[in-house]
Amino acid sequence: MITSRRNLLKWMALAPAAAWLSDGVFAATGTSAFVSQRPPIGKRKFTSAAVEKLLAQTKAKISDPELAWMFENCFPNTLDTTVEVGTLRGKPDTFIVTGDIDAMWMRDSSAQVWPYVQLAKQDKALQRLFRGLIHRHAVCISIDPYANAFMPDPGAKSNLDWSQHDITDMKPGVAERKWEIDSLCYPIRLAHGYWKATGDTTAFDDDWHAAMRTVLKTFREQQRKDGPGPYHFQRSSPIPTESQFLQGYGNPTRPVGMIHAMFRPSDDATVYPFNIPGNLFAVTSLRQLAEMLRAIRHDDAGASDCVALADEIQRAVEAYGVIHGNQGDYWAYEVDGYGNQLFMDDANVPSLLALPYLHACEQNDARYLRTRAQVWSTHNPYFFKGSAAEGVGGPHEGLRMIWPMSIMMRAFTTDDTRDIAQCLTWLKTTHAGTGFMHESFDQDDPAKFTRTWFAWANTLFGELIVHLADSHPEVLRKA
Repeated sequence: MITSRRNLLKWMALAPAAAWLSDGVFAATGTSAFVSQRPPIGKRKFTSAAVEKLLAQTKAKISDPELAWMFENCFPNTLDTTVEVGTLRGKPDTFIVTGDIDAMWMRDSSAQVWPYVQLAKQDKALQRLFRGLIHRHAVCISIDPYANAFMPDPGAKSNLDWSQHDITDMKPGVAERKWEIDSLCYPIRLAHGYWKATGDTTAFDDDWHAAMRTVLKTFREQQRKDGPGPYHFQRSSPIPTESQFLQGYGNPTRPVGMIHAMFRPSDDATVYPFNIPGNLFAVTSLRQLAEMLRAIRHDDAGASDCVALADEIQRAVEAYGVIHGNQGDYWAYEVDGYGNQLFMDDANVPSLLALPYLHACEQNDARYLRTRAQVWSTHNPYFFKGSAAEGVGGPHEGLRMIWPMSIMMRAFTTDDTRDIAQCLTWLKTTHAGTGFMHESFDQDDPAKFTRTWFAWANTLFGELIVHLADSHPEVLRKA
């Protein structure tokens, strides 16, 4: 029996992946021309003229043919393979699967389309896609704000084998019910980004407004000032990080104002429930939501509540989430409010490494720079350095397994062109000939990887290349 998402993905990444690679991609890379791995035009799920135009423009700026080929494969991967556009409850609807799992993660679906937000103003089809996704997120939050993944049919039972016997308050429409702070932050980030890029407010109707009030209520509940709150989760699994401690409510904490998270962005259980990257992301998201509530919904009371909560979390994180080291202070990864602190970092975003990417701090912030140095070192137990590359992984896929996402975040959060070039080299030499990004790969042997189809990582790579074309085009000319 497949008892968890990670077991399914490991199973999918082995023999089937090898067969696919040997039949197609390796043959292509053996020639002087790199053959596109995109689906034929007639089989693509969604096509955007604006995305195709930017793809062509950016590809022309890349000197290295292999890197250009990877960009062409990866940047449109979400649109090519994961999008279903339709209607739901009389409104535009967009459902986006994560790739190799037929369910929608709140985090992944938001991040998968993030690189296209900047193009929406010039593309009506993209605007409909975004309005549909914002509506779908509101529907999901109304179903269960504590869930991390949802089914296409809001009334359907989960189709995920590993979720069938979870001890939690499972609801129709929910695929998996792991409470992660970022599941509610990412839809705010997407909505705010879309609004800023287009000025379009049609998606921010009464249903969206109600969903945002639910977000605020859920964050307040999970401060746990008046008891543990309604959420609990346990799972029968041989993998300890698939379940939570103490009847599913997590390890003890002292309520200090931060939001409790039972799971990390990796879908792994927290050790200490105050996850620092998640809380810092929530601060940013709450300030963005306050701006939207005030400007679009004229909800000054709701906006003020968002700002007050953001300020409270910020004070608590500053008071309890900082490690005072010999060379200066830096962020912890998780804490409990009693003084216990865990330092590590996990590749999944939000991470400590990714804080500037999420606008949770400035890239040149002194504490962030000290944290970044600790993350990319042996002080982090999930930093791996091998003959193929170096980078951050996490408990989800275990020791030695580097996540390309961490290498991308390192490149996103620096202006050092030598560092960026090194990151691009690692990414280019560890895709195992597939032309796509993977979830993780072995530090010494990139042919040992997980997930042949991980749309978030693919689109994130495309986003990085577009970012570099704007900020450091000389790196792409020399790559």
